[in-house]
Amino acid sequence: MFDLQGRWLSSIREIRQHADRVALGLMDGVGCEDWTVWSVDVRDAAGRPVLFRAFTAVRVGGTSA
Repeated sequence: MFDLQGRWLSSIREIRQHADRVALGLMDGVGCEDWTVWSVDVRDAAGRPVLFRAFTAVRVGGTSA
C-alpha cells in the first residue's frame, strides 16, 4: 500500500508515531493473520529513506505489537 500524497512531520519521533498509527490502522482493517513480514518504509520528498519500521516493533498502548 502506498501513500502518494505524503505528510509533513517535523521530527523523527512524529514520523515513528505516525508510522505506528498507519501500521495499526492496517492491522485493524485488513484480514491478515501474520504481520511479521510487514513493515512501514518512510521516505522523504526526494525518495531518500527516513525510517523503516517492522510491524512487530509497532507500539500498541505502550507495548510492542
